[in-house]
Amino acid sequence: MMEDFNSETDSDYTSYWRDWFISSRGNEYFCEIDEEYLTDRFNLTGLNTEVPYYQYALDLVTDVFDLDADDDLREQIEKSARHLYGLVHARYIVTTRGLTKMVDKYKKGDFGKCPRVMCEGQPLLPMGQHDIPNMSTVRLYCPKCEDLYNPKSSRHASIDGAYFGASFPSMLFQVYPGLVPEKSTSRYEPRIYGFKVHAAAALARWQDQYREDMKSRLRDAGMEVNSQGCIIGKRGQ
Repeated sequence: MMEDFNSETDSDYTSYWRDWFISSRGNEYFCEIDEEYLTDRFNLTGLNTEVPYYQYALDLVTDVFDLDADDDLREQIEKSARHLYGLVHARYIVTTRGLTKMVDKYKKGDFGKCPRVMCEGQPLLPMGQHDIPNMSTVRLYCPKCEDLYNPKSSRHASIDGAYFGASFPSMLFQVYPGLVPEKSTSRYEPRIYGFKVHAAAALARWQDQYREDMKSRLRDAGMEVNSQGCIIGKRGQ
């Protein structure tokens, strides 16, 4: 991972670590963590027991690394620095500043678009299925169909899901409710020579009727619902 620095001096090596990390291929899902967040020890609570060579790794990430280490040790410290950055990243992106940066990336489609045709190119968000490292790799969440997908690129598919955490998408939409897309009610209807397949058509009719019945019961209970059947408030409030 450090080939880019082979021709650089030690000073160059330690001056641009975060810039190098963010700009490296495969790290496009990450945002840059603010310097003041990284240097506040409160934000790093407990990570010293999870990251080998913790202090050296932190020095590297914060651009104060000054150790005459051999290649093997330097490689281990670099590996720890990437792991440390990922763990801190999961904490940072649920802060006000971190959410702002991730929203910008979400709006630009940096995390990709939903592969489901009926979602019409809905932007995705990265997330983990677990908050504990080494349990699962990163997944991509579509807020329109509310399903998870694997990243297309193998470079992204190998990222630990704990570097984003299981709560990130929900936290983002709690803070930015205006970004929540309308849920997709469109679905593919199997046809043969233009005619609906009977079993699928019957299921679709049942689902549509069930949705209408549910909306009717909610209205009878005094709840306001939108066209998708989602509760938007209590009538009269």
